Amino acid sequence: MAAQINGFDENNKRLSTQELLMQVYAALDKGETEFEVLSSGHHNIGGPLWTEDGTPLKFTVKNPGQRVGSFGLDGTSITVNGSTSADAGWLNAGAELIIKGDSGDTTAHCAASGKIYVAGRVGTRSGSLMKHDPAYPAPELWVLKNTGSFCFEFMGGGTAVVCGIDSEEFDSVLGDRACMGMVGGTIYIRGEAKNLPDEVWLLDLDDADREFLSQGLPTFLEKIDRTQHLETLTDFSQWKKISAKTYEERQKHKPMRLTMREFRLGKWVGEGGIFADVVTDDYDYTAGLVNTGDDRLKIPHWQNKAFCAPCEAACPSSIPTQDRINLLREGKYKEAVELVLHYSPFPSSVCGEVCPNPCMDACTRQYIDLPVSMQALGKLSQDAESPIAKPDSGKKVAIIGGGPGGLSAAWHLRLLGHGATIIEADKEVGGKLRQVIPTDRLPAESLNGEIQRIKDMGVAVQTDTKVDKPMFEKLQKDFDAVIIASGAHNPVVIPFPGHERLVKGLDFLKKVNNGENPPIGEKVVVIGAGNAGMDVCLGAYAMGAKKVTAIDIQRPAAFKKEIEHFKKLGGTIEWPVFTEKVSEKGLHTKDGRLIEADTVIISIGERPDLSFIPREWQSERGMAEVDDCWQLTKAPGVFAIGDTTAPGLLTHAIGHGRETAEYIDDLFAGKELKAKKKLPQISQSCLSKELFQPQNRSRFCVTDATQETSRCISCGTCRDCSMCLEACPEGAIRREETADGSFEYISDDHICIGCGICAGMCPCGIWGMEQVV
Repeated sequence: MAAQINGFDENNKRLSTQELLMQVYAALDKGETEFEVLSSGHHNIGGPLWTEDGTPLKFTVKNPGQRVGSFGLDGTSITVNGSTSADAGWLNAGAELIIKGDSGDTTAHCAASGKIYVAGRVGTRSGSLMKHDPAYPAPELWVLKNTGSFCFEFMGGGTAVVCGIDSEEFDSVLGDRACMGMVGGTIYIRGEAKNLPDEVWLLDLDDADREFLSQGLPTFLEKIDRTQHLETLTDFSQWKKISAKTYEERQKHKPMRLTMREFRLGKWVGEGGIFADVVTDDYDYTAGLVNTGDDRLKIPHWQNKAFCAPCEAACPSSIPTQDRINLLREGKYKEAVELVLHYSPFPSSVCGEVCPNPCMDACTRQYIDLPVSMQALGKLSQDAESPIAKPDSGKKVAIIGGGPGGLSAAWHLRLLGHGATIIEADKEVGGKLRQVIPTDRLPAESLNGEIQRIKDMGVAVQTDTKVDKPMFEKLQKDFDAVIIASGAHNPVVIPFPGHERLVKGLDFLKKVNNGENPPIGEKVVVIGAGNAGMDVCLGAYAMGAKKVTAIDIQRPAAFKKEIEHFKKLGGTIEWPVFTEKVSEKGLHTKDGRLIEADTVIISIGERPDLSFIPREWQSERGMAEVDDCWQLTKAPGVFAIGDTTAPGLLTHAIGHGRETAEYIDDLFAGKELKAKKKLPQISQSCLSKELFQPQNRSRFCVTDATQETSRCISCGTCRDCSMCLEACPEGAIRREETADGSFEYISDDHICIGCGICAGMCPCGIWGMEQVV
């Protein structure tokens, strides 16, 4: 009984090819010589295998993949019940391969011995590179129907038989361009063969040929279960033989060699050539080795600001730090510190104090020494003068919520000339910046100064006002547009046993920052180790806790510097920890442990309170449903930003505020709202970082942010260093200044040779080389 080899495990999951072949090897070791293989595209079934005593091996295979029978050895017989894919019998070294269906491309490719029988058709390049070592029987390929194109390329030996059954619809049973480069072997065909090369003869059969076919055809048809075709195939008047010309015959009949020009015009791109319909040429001009103008292989382009710097791409507020530093480099200090105010009204309090600075994580300079200090740059703008706003438009916008998103929207609306009124439920604007972030992380003077700058811009503020449905409807009537920026202030609580004992983290922080000194025990457990959770932990220590433990079900999401600060105070973080219940003794975990605690605080996120808008304007999760322009999908003229749409960083809300102000400006101008997209980020491969000198990391300390001008690479933005101008060997580059004081570098096409030195020398990735096709 044959050994059963299954390509699937007990769960009906497909095994890898290696796992299937290991089954075969294990069965061989046990003495098995017959195999029934249920495959699912597994490769290399049937070879190279042998037995120590020379007992033949027999395989019956269903659904094989590529290279069935590859390297098959003498004494191996493989029967495929059905069709197979490419490379069947590849490098066959003696095996008998019977395929009772069609076979894919390159069947019998490089076959050196053995016999391959195919009951259908074979694909392209089948029989190519067949060869014959006189020490072994010649390889044979028998095909019942026809072949694909390019078959028997560079055939050097062996015999092929193509019977042409059911192939009357084809112009050639050998496809197109068969036998190219053929130098040996014999091919018997029944039917037409067209487009054969001059290197072969198409001959009638002789007695020896008829004898070979008379003996071989019955065996072939029996192997493939097609004996009904024997009478048709033994009518040898329909057969021809293809043989390669000898070297002498090739030389004798070799045509005169074409010149390159003759070949190009007659065979390639000239009239009647294979590319004549797609190539336009004057057929006379030949470009030299070093060229200018249109004959260059590559053309340089000065792509200043065509790509986004990594820091700008990573910043949720899209602050172009490279532009700030370029202004400082030019000595334009006032313009540099004011530039950021066109993107965020909180450069000092947020960028300089509480932002996790994803821009620094993306900064290219980190691959040389350390990132550019964005905190120091942000603090430069703490006392910057406000930009001049555009003239009043007469339009008014109501903003529900005075957090970072609402304040940002109001600031930018005023810069654009529109009226902005903030309606805030708390006693003062600032949102979570004021309510929950500890003052040791965000100094009050920094935040208060920037909020006062927003108020001084002419933003109206109405505090201690909670918006309900009637008031919201009134706002819609009284204002030209409404922005919902109320944030997320409803803490999430998991209803496990004892959840009523939990202290909500957001409420706790608000009391701490409000000076209420909420009572807390000596041992505190905080559920949640994100950035908000770390703020709660710091607040617990500030309120007198002796030991604070933060737990989470996953790797802590807080930023590294927040975790390090917490641990320096003596705090510990445990994960993964799953809560079973909370009791008077503390927090009980699902693995049976008790983490003792006098107070358990939960800080795993918040949800917005949008009860003042219709439920159908909200998602299933209670978030505002907005389009790509932050406009409510079911309420034109009403926008929502920040945590009312999805949880995010403070800088996300600030960026949303600026974008929404610009969308509303377009709305007032009667323009169609289109989502704003950042430029693509410049690739690191375009930047020449090796041109910058690393600084000593152990002594690295930024005391003066203006000194970062020597470190910033200015990715994607020209720093006007003129290195390209000086390095160009042809002097093809010139610098031109425009009327507004800006500049550009220009490469003259009639001088430039497309060498690419400008692109290689540019430290900022400004020069791009266009490959001419």
